[in-house]
Amino acid sequence: MSVNLTINKKQYSLELKGNETLLEVLRDKLSMTGTKTACQETECGTCTVMINGKAVLSCITLAANVQGDEITTIEGLAQGDVLHPVQQAYVDCGSVQCGFCIPGMIMSSVALLEKKPEPTQEEIEYALDGNICRCAGYPKIFQAVREAGKKMKNSVIASEAKQSL
Repeated sequence: MSVNLTINKKQYSLELKGNETLLEVLRDKLSMTGTKTACQETECGTCTVMINGKAVLSCITLAANVQGDEITTIEGLAQGDVLHPVQQAYVDCGSVQCGFCIPGMIMSSVALLEKKPEPTQEEIEYALDGNICRCAGYPKIFQAVREAGKKMKNSVIASEAKQSL
């Protein structure tokens, strides 16, 4: 079947089997390997991407079902050489240990912070609940989410101030 997908603001026309997951398409057909594969049973969160701004597990999402949706992967966050504020905060806070869970954690963090730039600790934990860090780096991950939220809020305020001038 022919499928048209919008991934990281770019259009892709693909020939797919009806049962191919978004994870398979991203990694195997488009070589977007930033989205990780692990359990493929919705238990670990390593495959998290955003679809229309919502954190979604790509291992159980049929690619054919997301035509017309805006799909964002970890590769789509940075602007050239400038990391997304969440990516930068993860680096600055030392949140990256082995790094395997980090793309999924970052995507879940971005989805949260785009809706709520100043989340409570409980909201952060809830948003990241489906993402497992095998290194147990949660305190630094939570710190990165809080720091990124502050940066994102401040950049929105600065942008609004520029527009009012």
